[in-house]
Amino acid sequence: MINVMNKIETLRIATAQSCIKAHPETIRRMQAGEVPKPDVLGVAKTAAVMAAKKTPELLPYCHPLPLDGVEVNLKVEAEQVVVTVAVSAIWKTGVEMEALTAASVAALTIYDMLKPIDSELEIVQTKLLSKSGGKGDFDQKIPDGFRAAVLVTSDGTHQGKREDKSGKLLESRLREMGIASVAYEILPDEATQIRHRLLAHCENGIDLILTTGGTGLGPRDVTVEATAEVLEREMPAVMQAIRGFGQRRTPYAMLSRGLAGLRGRTVILNLPGSSRGAAESMDAVFPALLHVYPMLAGGGH
Repeated sequence: MINVMNKIETLRIATAQSCIKAHPETIRRMQAGEVPKPDVLGVAKTAAVMAAKKTPELLPYCHPLPLDGVEVNLKVEAEQVVVTVAVSAIWKTGVEMEALTAASVAALTIYDMLKPIDSELEIVQTKLLSKSGGKGDFDQKIPDGFRAAVLVTSDGTHQGKREDKSGKLLESRLREMGIASVAYEILPDEATQIRHRLLAHCENGIDLILTTGGTGLGPRDVTVEATAEVLEREMPAVMQAIRGFGQRRTPYAMLSRGLAGLRGRTVILNLPGSSRGAAESMDAVFPALLHVYPMLAGGGH
């Protein structure tokens, strides 16, 4: 089974369809209830709902999902029944297999119930009509000329006593997102130096600054205080998303004091000093956070 631990939960919706062809007389008898196995459509709807719930038991690589809804529509036409199923869930993976399985099983149920009176039944197609949800729906184009900076704040790393992992990870992740210009620097845990560097980057038109380190409660953790003096507008929900994402993985996430906000058109994020915490923070808010730039340009939501 694919590990989806680092994916975010989003609203996922998938719609699938399956069609079963039958003789017109079979369709008439079904609608009139003149069949050995009655209530064909009612049973097919129930079967679709059950199938959606049991998909992980049938398909080895499907994750068990907390489904929020299974909507089944059966359209009876002159020579066929069209089954359409929409499945929804707020989760980390898509629900297209649940929708496809539900539509397939509904068609098979109709086949099973009508086969005593029609030997030429045919399930002609099962297909996915649409799906939505996941990070792909919130992807953002990197603006032309976009520039980012990573500031590592750590006495030990600045003195060469400790290898930097989180800063290099952030730099790599930013480049993977398509950001070509990424400045990288290591600073000591000195509030004045951190504040001056943040201000300099903002004045130089850097679009995004990620700091890593100095967000805890240690006596030398001053990155948050330095950032607070620089920010003009805070974005508290960004850090709520980061801490909420981290809290599901370690209770220590609640001890992070990081800030997120704006100075002019520069976005500043304080991320944890651990490489794992930094990676999880990126997973929690990117690429959706990049939507701030069209908003700053007047584009709205």
